[in-house]
Amino acid sequence: MYTTINEDGILNNYAAEPQMYYAEYPAIWEQRKYVLQGLFATLMVTTLVLVGLSVS
Repeated sequence: MYTTINEDGILNNYAAEPQMYYAEYPAIWEQRKYVLQGLFATLMVTTLVLVGLSVS
């Protein structure tokens, strides 16, 4: 941790900055997994909306 003291004696603490890296484009199997997760989430939301409408 990096610390400085100003002229009034007040401490200023600075957090350590993490190492930066670039994100990599997802592989084809990861893309398929994201599509399946999206479809499942859409199905769940649609089901919840239809149940809510049918109950009310």
